[in-house]
Amino acid sequence: MKLYDGGRAPNPRRVRIFFAEKGVPLPELVPVDITRKEHLTPEFARINPLKRLPVLMLDDGTALAETIAICRYLESLHPQPVLFGGDAKAQAQIEMWNRRVELGLFTSVMSVFRHSHPSMAELEHQVPEWAEASREQIDDHLLIMDLQLAGNRFLSGDQFTVADITAGIAVDFMKPSRVRLPEEYANIRRWHGEVSARPSWKA
Repeated sequence: MKLYDGGRAPNPRRVRIFFAEKGVPLPELVPVDITRKEHLTPEFARINPLKRLPVLMLDDGTALAETIAICRYLESLHPQPVLFGGDAKAQAQIEMWNRRVELGLFTSVMSVFRHSHPSMAELEHQVPEWAEASREQIDDHLLIMDLQLAGNRFLSGDQFTVADITAGIAVDFMKPSRVRLPEEYANIRRWHGEVSARPSWKA
């Protein structure tokens, strides 16, 4: 297998952290420099027509794109430790929280970065109004997370899951997106401190 990797970009980090949490060595890494627009080349488009990272290339030539698809594939090969839930109820709850974070906080923070950060000016058709609209939604998403974490160690209960990876990366990416985490979200701060101290977070 080969993993086409985008360095410190959020989605490649999610996949590398997932590998680390599974205790599975990373496959051969193929660096793709986003700042040099290597993901936009015709060569990479043949691997992933959407021109996005990461991509896991299987030994039979199958290219798996989309972060959660890659993580689900790895979970099927290496069921332990369970990161998508061990029974129907747990799986549904983890899926629910992963979707809430991915479509909410994660997407909003990414939109702020993509549409307002100077480094993205050559990679995106930036719409400053969309960045501001997304910024205004972030506090609502943080509030929902903070309320959930008030009664739970992790997002979906007592066990660390893929939802915590998604949420942790979203909170991490608030800093380069120039979005401040308000002091009053003590539950998020407690949870994020624990999550970001995990060895996998260095992946």
